[in-house]
Order: sequence, then structure tokens, then C-alpha cells
Amino acid sequence: MQRACAAALLRKGVSYIFNPGYSADDEAAINIIQKLGAEVHKDRDGLRIISNGIQPNHDVLDCGESGLSIRMFTPLAALSDRRMTITGSGSLTRRPIHFFEEILPKLNVYIQTQQGKLPLVVKGPLQAKNIEVDGSLSSQFLTGLLMAYSISDRREENTVIKVNNLKSKPYISLTLEVMRHFGLAVPENRDFTEFVFSNNRPQSVSDHPVEYDVEGDWSGAAFLLVAGAIRGHITVRGLNVMSHQADKAIVEVLTQAQAALAYERKSITIHTSDLIPFGFDATDCPDLFPPLAVLALHCKGTSRIKGVHRLEHKESNRTSALLNELGKMGGRLYVKDDELMIEGGNRLRGAEVHSHHDHRIAMACAVAALIAEGTTTIDGAESVKKSYPHFFNDLKQLGAHVQFPSVLNYLK
Repeated sequence: MQRACAAALLRKGVSYIFNPGYSADDEAAINIIQKLGAEVHKDRDGLRIISNGIQPNHDVLDCGESGLSIRMFTPLAALSDRRMTITGSGSLTRRPIHFFEEILPKLNVYIQTQQGKLPLVVKGPLQAKNIEVDGSLSSQFLTGLLMAYSISDRREENTVIKVNNLKSKPYISLTLEVMRHFGLAVPENRDFTEFVFSNNRPQSVSDHPVEYDVEGDWSGAAFLLVAGAIRGHITVRGLNVMSHQADKAIVEVLTQAQAALAYERKSITIHTSDLIPFGFDATDCPDLFPPLAVLALHCKGTSRIKGVHRLEHKESNRTSALLNELGKMGGRLYVKDDELMIEGGNRLRGAEVHSHHDHRIAMACAVAALIAEGTTTIDGAESVKKSYPHFFNDLKQLGAHVQFPSVLNYLK
């Protein structure tokens, strides 16, 4: 959804986005593209976006708590020669953005940060040049550069972005797919180590609207699929099994754990069954750590999830959050080198837990509560609005007993 908003902004003309999301992250993206010059019209069918490219009408962009927004839209804002301040809230204000301090000045962009943190100030115009970047922290920085380079009229023939240690490659595949769909200049992908832009022609206005259907979110669906595997019969519709989304790998892990899965047209049905331990490298899909940790608690034996180093700079430090909160419920988890080890098959108990203001930790605790004895109270449960505002309503629809304190009534 966020990538589609960015692509619709960059593409000159009319774009239609169907099945749009309305999470806090999605709303942040909509707000940003409006401030960068796009017209956004909402109706029953989705969004109609009219754009003539980057033409900022505000000096401040608020990314909320969206890590993708700050990393993707900063290079896009830098395409303009207008001085712009980019802000955020919550955990986003603590995330490092040294990448921009290192890279953007090489592209003739002025940048100022608060000791490597938000708020940041940029002033372009960005000039696309041959450059080498580090992709080990997040692929989202590269997503922003690829989109900015795609429409830059200050790009020479065969401009190359070289990338070292790229993580989460499937998300770059998703970025390129969205760029291609919207008619942006797509680079040649040389095994995710070099991206070569050969077309130097500025984009012209298109008379033909683009229509884009937003896929169902595998990241959110992972929690529902795990809930089905450990507690009950669930059918999840609207997922694209051919998707480039990295978190589609949840199906691979469920299969390895011998979960009872059945595929139908555009739906997946999953039943509770006896599960066996699994081993999985989540380096390229770190958002799966929370649901996989809960799945592992139901597997009889020790499961291993690799890629712990990817968890520090999320909405929370997810390693300590998972250890602390699932530990309160009787879960046995520990870290060994770069792996999260989970001893499954032990009885869980209801407890008072905290989301650490992290949407995925809140959802993980809720799914774990489905197999815990007693009541689980989740402090900070409203954090789910970031990506899946209807999560608790969906659990209620599936038969879970959920009570909302007055402060969470909006989730109803």
C-alpha cells in the first residue's frame, strides 16, 4: 500500500488504488503524498490519485511511526529544491538514520539530523549518481533510492547503485514490481548487488490511468495462520501465494512444523494439529519473529529462528520484548548467538504483559493468550492500529473472548 502511494505520486497522471489499507502507516503515506503534491480522493472503491510529480506544498512531512515511510519518502522529498523537515513519532524518533547522512550528500542533497535521529531536514534536488550503499540495516533505504532514481531527470546513462550485504531481498523485488506496474523506470537487477538505470528520459504525463490492487498483507495474516495452527479452524482469504512479500514464508514454516494446511482459490484454511519443532532463517523476513515465536511455543521440542540481529531497530527491541513478555506467560525462550531458541510444548498461563508499544508484540501476546490458561491483559494493545487496526475485532469474529477497556473502544 505504501509503495503504491509513492509510485502513484511519482507517476504523472491518474492512478487508482483498490483494496487500500487504512492502518496508521497507510494513512501516514497518504498524508505524505498529499503534502508532496498529489491529490487523493477516497471513495467506496478505493483511492483516486492525481499527480504531476513531486511538487511540495508543505514544508513538514510527518511519517508517524512508519519506518518504511521515513526511509522511502526522504529521497523522494529530496528530489525537490524546497527545504523540507521530516518528522515522526514514538519509536521512529529513536531509530538511526545515519544512512541518509552518509549517502544523500553524495547525491548533492543538503541534510541535517539531530545526531543521527529525527527530525531531519533535506534540500535537493537529488542528483542520481553512481553510488555504493550498505543494505545490512534495512532494504527500505534502498527502496527510497530506487524510486528516486527512477524519475530523476538528473541521471546519466547507465547509472549504477551498488549494494553490499542487502537484507530482505524479497522486499526489493516487491518494490521493483510496484515500480514496473506504475510505469516507472525499472533498473536492471544484477543479483541484488547492482541496480543499473539505463533510461535517461524524463517521465511524461500519461493519458492512461493505472489501476493497482493492493495485496492482502502476509505480515498480518501470519498471526491469524498461527492462531489457526495452535487453537482452531481458520480460513484466511485475499492472500496472493505468488506474492513477492517476504512474510509469505510463514507457509514454509507452517509446512515444516507439519501444520494442517489446505489451499483453495484465493484462500488458505488451517486446522489445529500436533506440531513438530522447526528451524528457520528469518534474516530476510524479521517481522515473522513474533508469530513464529508463538508457533514454536506450541511445537513439542526446541525450535530455532535465525536472524536475531535484525530485531533491535524495530518498533521495540523485539528480542528483549519477546523474551520478557512471552516469558511472563511461561514461555521458555533464550538467545544463542544469532538464533532465538524456543522450547515448546510447555503449558502457558495468562499474565499481564506489555506491547512495548509494538504492534507485532501486541498481536503475538494475543495469539499466545489463545492457548494460555486464564486471562491475559495486554498493556498498550492499541499499538495494533499501526498495521492491523481490526486485529482484535477479527479475533472476536473467530470466537476469541476479547474485552476492550474504555480507552480501546475505538478498536470496536
